[in-house]
Amino acid sequence: MPGHKQLERLTYGCLYGVLYGLSLLPFPLLYGLSDLVCFLLYRVFRYRKAVIYKNLKNAFPDEDSAAIDKLARGFYRHLCDLFLETFKTLSISPQSMLRHCSMDPEALTLFHDLAARDQSAILILGHYGNWEWAGNTFSLLCPQPLSVIYHPLSSPAFDRLMYHIRTRFGSGLISMNDTFKTMVRQKGTLTATAFIADQTPQPQKAHWMTFLNQDTPVFTGAELIARKLNYPIVYAVVKRVRRGYYTIQAERLVEAPAGLMEGEITELHTRRLEKDIIASPEYWLWSHRRWKHTRPQPQPV
Repeated sequence: MPGHKQLERLTYGCLYGVLYGLSLLPFPLLYGLSDLVCFLLYRVFRYRKAVIYKNLKNAFPDEDSAAIDKLARGFYRHLCDLFLETFKTLSISPQSMLRHCSMDPEALTLFHDLAARDQSAILILGHYGNWEWAGNTFSLLCPQPLSVIYHPLSSPAFDRLMYHIRTRFGSGLISMNDTFKTMVRQKGTLTATAFIADQTPQPQKAHWMTFLNQDTPVFTGAELIARKLNYPIVYAVVKRVRRGYYTIQAERLVEAPAGLMEGEITELHTRRLEKDIIASPEYWLWSHRRWKHTRPQPQPV
């Protein structure tokens, strides 16, 4: 019987081999497969359908059932494309990567200007568009070494695979629990650190606000670190141009975070993400159980 480590290596090898082979498919065949997977997830397995429909109905209470159905179908199509596009990273060339996920010229200028001033920055994104490809493009085009804050996956083999995918073009990963000490250690060197800020924090440690018509807890980690280190905050979004093609847009959100009040930065980047979601809802991650917590009640004095 193989030991635990041997089994993990075997699982990783099989997973890598299958997905690498899948990544070699040309894009037309890849999207044909995506259409098939979409049909199975939506019609047969009904993947998280109750969660997705509940989230959409709560976020857009004025929309009728036909409009919600249309949004849900659009989301399933995008989700399946996203999965396969992520695996495509295993074999895609740098040139093809930049054709399929470009950076807006103004965004590229922004990052080069920051680098010219030797100014590190905090990037804030949401689970919108193809956030997985964004790191690849940034690392290929921008002068700052990029680190992305991530939560290690429970499956060691899949975590190892995703680590390889996310770092293939030079991006680094920082485990969520090591974020502050790592960024303090890096202070004095030029860096860009990306936070995917629309995950679900523990309710007691969150900033609570209305987001997509719902009482929502929001992570404050990016704000707390930005205020301590006084790094400028850049909001970035990955906009879908057409199927298989995206562009990264970015804007300075806060120049000097240390001078802002508690909660102000969190409100700013969450409102900015909300605006993008409302403009094209199908490209956000509606399958996530974003609203599983309720606001804690204040304790009696």
